Amino acid sequence: MTNPNAVWPLELSLSPNKAILTVSFNTGDVFNLDAELLRVEAPSADVQGHGADQKQTPHGKRHVTIHHIEPVGHYAVRLSFSDGHNTGLYSWEVLYKFGTMGETMMADYLKRLDEMGLSRDL
Repeated sequence: MTNPNAVWPLELSLSPNKAILTVSFNTGDVFNLDAELLRVEAPSADVQGHGADQKQTPHGKRHVTIHHIEPVGHYAVRLSFSDGHNTGLYSWEVLYKFGTMGETMMADYLKRLDEMGLSRDL
């Protein structure tokens, strides 16, 4: 049974430069999601690991773009990035989280890069 309070995208569109994914939700919220953040926080095992202590911090992804958006059933999309990464499934709830928590997620990512001596650039 479907949760009647679930967020649901009404429209997904990719900017001409493929750096921003715009998602409009049934809640009235519209988010412009940066490809770099979607890539570095991808909901995939090679980024998130299989446990809290296994999370990876990809670097050199400032200019990554989204090359392809593939629907997965009625619950998610798979994003393919210019660096070849394509293993994350972005459920509607995950995309909504990126929209509502994106600034905090990016600040955390930048802090981790700094602490590790890594850069957003190659």
